[in-house]
Amino acid sequence: MDDHRILSGGEWSRERWWYKLVQVCQRWRYLILGSASYLQVCLLCTFGTPIVDMLEHSPPLPLILDYLDGNNHDINTKVEDGIIFALQHRNRVRRIRLLMPMQNLRKLIPVIDNEFPMLEFLNVEASTKDDDGNLMVPSTFRAPHLRHLMIINFDFPLGSPLLTTSIAIVTLSLQKIDVSASFSPNDLLQRLSLMPQLETLGILFHYHALDIIERGLMDMPITSYVTLPYLRWFGFGGPSAYLEVFLSCITTPTLEKLQIMFSNQTTFSVSNLLQLMATTKTLRLGSAKIDFDDTGVAVAVYPHAGSKTYAFHMDVACGGLRRQAFSLAEILTVLSPGFSAVERVALAYAHDGWISTRDIIQVTAEFDRPQWRELLGSFKNLKTLLVEDKLVSVISHCLQLGEGEHPLDLLPELQELSYSAEGNTGDGFAKFIDARRAAGHPVALIRH
Repeated sequence: MDDHRILSGGEWSRERWWYKLVQVCQRWRYLILGSASYLQVCLLCTFGTPIVDMLEHSPPLPLILDYLDGNNHDINTKVEDGIIFALQHRNRVRRIRLLMPMQNLRKLIPVIDNEFPMLEFLNVEASTKDDDGNLMVPSTFRAPHLRHLMIINFDFPLGSPLLTTSIAIVTLSLQKIDVSASFSPNDLLQRLSLMPQLETLGILFHYHALDIIERGLMDMPITSYVTLPYLRWFGFGGPSAYLEVFLSCITTPTLEKLQIMFSNQTTFSVSNLLQLMATTKTLRLGSAKIDFDDTGVAVAVYPHAGSKTYAFHMDVACGGLRRQAFSLAEILTVLSPGFSAVERVALAYAHDGWISTRDIIQVTAEFDRPQWRELLGSFKNLKTLLVEDKLVSVISHCLQLGEGEHPLDLLPELQELSYSAEGNTGDGFAKFIDARRAAGHPVALIRH
């Protein structure tokens, strides 16, 4: 599932559905244009559209500006002039979506000022940065009927009047935020208290801002406590300390989807994250997939096996399988009660570095066995474990009994161990399988 596509509003080119129909005959043209409001007929302004000619020779229909693919188009002066011309029709603009280099946005963003009374959707993303300082939406900008706001890769202060006047917002996504202005948890909570209809919330700090947040923005006292009764999707990327403070002051009774991203941290605080997972009855977790690669580890948990949409997703950005195992074990040990309903876990590892996978596996298996056992032990009710080829050696090693360990100390509910291995017969699992059988809790070993 493409989360970014969903947040950015999906496919907008379909708004041209009526273009050919009005050319069929005069009767159809009168029928469609006469019912334009009911049919939500709009004019689409995008790459290749002669904006000035279209607006001068068309009925005064609502406008949609869609310039989402700036990296693959030549954004020349003609394109910029067309966008500016369309933005000057403030009373008609319904949706705006701009993805382009910062140098182009510097010419266009200042035009988004004063009131846009019809605007419902605003998505602005800088695909590149420059050295001319931060770009900000004009303070005079108002959109009283705005419902979806997505700002990516440039400064958007929480003090913007847009966040205090657009109380109808249902989607708020601020990504890769530069923290040049105050963005404390308390500031964020105060703004969210003005958005009672919020259904989707995403906050992702730019990695350059992480130190600033931890040094200074956490010092302000918390005075705001917020309930978001309709929030179904929450995503956060930044320091775990910030997330912990934020979660301690927010209630989300209908949350169905939770995304977390941590970057290059040495320790993690997630007790309030556990509290959220444990108390939100609508957050259903039944089947998990854990993917390790050269850049980090990702945990995706689905309502049940076969689900295409995850309910919980966590990315931990750090290099090296050993560090990833340590970090994930630290986090999952705390979050374990939140995964009590998970009955199926799949483990995979993609490695493209110069050192052989075998060497990494041997070192990891030998010295990091306690972390891997903690990681697996976080899933107390696990019944099915699937292990991909490159992790067979690691998992088979951590499942072997050490001195004083009982066969049911780890994964007591396990019923099936499935693995994929080229040329590997699964002999490494033999002692574990025999021990479980002797303990009266046999585990089926399946190669697929």
